[in-house]
Amino acid sequence: MDHNSTSNKLLPVHKRFDLIFKKGKGVYLYTKNSKYLDFGAGIAVNALGHCNPKMVKAITRQAKKLWHVSNIYNTSELNNYADKLVKHSEFADFVFFCNSGAESIECAIKMIRRHFFIKGQPHKNRIITFKGAFHGRTIATISAASKPKYLEGFEPKLDGFDNVEFGNIDEVKKAINENTAGILIEPIQGEEGIRVSSKEFIKSLRKLCDEKELLLAFDEVQCGMGRTGKLFAHEFYETKPDIVSTAKAIAGGFPLGACLATKNASDGMTFGVHGTTYGGNPLAMAVADSVLEVMLKKNFLRNVCETGLFLKNTLIEIKNNFPNIIDEVRGEGLMLGIKINEKIENNQIVKKFIEHKFLTIPAGENVIRILPPLIIKKKHVKEARRKITSALNELNLN
Repeated sequence: MDHNSTSNKLLPVHKRFDLIFKKGKGVYLYTKNSKYLDFGAGIAVNALGHCNPKMVKAITRQAKKLWHVSNIYNTSELNNYADKLVKHSEFADFVFFCNSGAESIECAIKMIRRHFFIKGQPHKNRIITFKGAFHGRTIATISAASKPKYLEGFEPKLDGFDNVEFGNIDEVKKAINENTAGILIEPIQGEEGIRVSSKEFIKSLRKLCDEKELLLAFDEVQCGMGRTGKLFAHEFYETKPDIVSTAKAIAGGFPLGACLATKNASDGMTFGVHGTTYGGNPLAMAVADSVLEVMLKKNFLRNVCETGLFLKNTLIEIKNNFPNIIDEVRGEGLMLGIKINEKIENNQIVKKFIEHKFLTIPAGENVIRILPPLIIKKKHVKEARRKITSALNELNLN
């Protein structure tokens, strides 16, 4: 088979752009003949860019030692990284490692229900979720998000979720009843188009959960691990949750998910009630540890904040130059989005950007996600501005 063409043996659930990348380095991806500025980062995954030297060194060193052992055994890599991640979470007492964001959300859902089950309150098993959320592709996670386009053909959906308007505290209050166990929220909705919760709303959820003795779980799969300029999004919101699910950037491109929790929230997660085969394997732990080391360096998160602000202001400047194309600039840190006017589909502009060797990610509400590696510098923002401006100039919309 010609390895420069797409295999027809792949289940056709992904619609891929006609690009085959051969390698990546830093903030760039390379096809056979071209170099692309990557401001999608594998959908907020490649936090340290492509083939980061520290990560390459960590994975190579660990690959020569030990890849996988069952969780019926212990490894130093697992214990070391667990201690470090929990410490820097600023809220958690325990962590469970898995392989993806959806799995980390599954763990959170089970943890919330189990918490009340062991307290003799099995009727408290419903979780309040929010319209526009994306929590993954498993039956439980698509049921939690309750978005029709993801549920179509996979129903009946799993019961136990009450879906309310994002950002509406009155709707949350109305949805709470004697069967409510907790609240699950994506503080910044990624898939729906970089919809940012207000700090007031998140703090109100925490207060409500305290008053009603409910558990508050954050889905930080996309918005966590440095993306907002804080290591965890809950720090950005100055609100401590009971549970945080994260993945994507946690190991910079190596598959890993984590569910962090307080001692109280996780009190039902005892021997035999949950598990994983690959989760927490030494290879994943070594890579994730190398990523965390970089993120904890003195100026790393400050750079995310400063460069993020520079990028946001640059996008606002572009919006002002193209008011007939861009309606709004959204987001925090390096999790940004540009909302496109209804005259044109975001995907058309994403394709136009590709023509200019610039990579971005389409999202809901006709938004284009700007999710660059967290290592970008101002020179990369300036390069992006040139590419975006050139692409938009070619559209000639009136």
